[in-house]
Amino acid sequence: MVITADDGQEQIRDATMIERNTAELETVGLTLAEGKTILKRIQEIVVEEQANDFLRRQRCCPECGKARPSKGNHQITFRTVFGNLRLKSPRLHHCSCRPQTEKTFSPLAALLPERTSPELLYLETKWASLVSYGVASDFLNDISPVDETLNPITIRRHLFRVAERTEQALGEEQWCFVEGCQRDWNQLPIPHGPLTVALDGGFIRAQRKKGWFEVIVGKSILEFRRDEMNGGKSSKCFGFVQTYDNKPKRRLFELLKSQGMQQNQQVVFLSDGGDDVRDLPMYLARSPSIGWTGFTSPCGSRCSASKPRG
Repeated sequence: MVITADDGQEQIRDATMIERNTAELETVGLTLAEGKTILKRIQEIVVEEQANDFLRRQRCCPECGKARPSKGNHQITFRTVFGNLRLKSPRLHHCSCRPQTEKTFSPLAALLPERTSPELLYLETKWASLVSYGVASDFLNDISPVDETLNPITIRRHLFRVAERTEQALGEEQWCFVEGCQRDWNQLPIPHGPLTVALDGGFIRAQRKKGWFEVIVGKSILEFRRDEMNGGKSSKCFGFVQTYDNKPKRRLFELLKSQGMQQNQQVVFLSDGGDDVRDLPMYLARSPSIGWTGFTSPCGSRCSASKPRG
């Protein structure tokens, strides 16, 4: 690898070396292990250079320009898609020109507070949301460029951390999400294709206590997008525990908003006649079409005829 600094100076770093003596079916191209080794080595060099450049900028006080004395070094582990990296993290004294509550600080530790790259967190949470933690761990260990073995318990902990952060970022609940007036709506651009949202509820037996709890799930389908790059149909699913979630309307509204819903958007909701499911889409859109579909079974109970798949 050739690394060029801002001042034009270059340095060459050896990444890896691969030898092939004969061309056979098993030796044609790169193996998965060799690919992981190359990617991890490139990642190590890139992150190391980025960390060194960042630390050089932190050596001097931004207020007076005086060099900050060092108290020592320790190592931190940064987990990435291409492997775990161990970086040298110096601890610096705060400059005396500005009073601080703490005498020393670690710039690199402050830059990497979670010690896990967002891309790795995305892969872990994506697959752990679809399959069990053990299967997600096996899949990522076999297929992904991750070199170290991923622990199912670690994946579970990361999934819960991402879920908590997502919940904290969710806005406040409102009884009505319709904003503006007809004049404002006329000035909006032409929306994407109509949104169709299927909603249904069901009861699941509790695992750690007696009884059941109600879960409401749904699937939102956007028929088409008007931009040429993403013109195909898209769908998203959601779900929540009805007796626990205190932001059900906000949750559904944010999902529709992520699909490009506007106040002049055509939205169709399909659900059964249950009060909890029927009241959920009220006042989410300016003029939604709400249909309650169902039939009466021979036993006399109300059954849904439009259960969302997925």
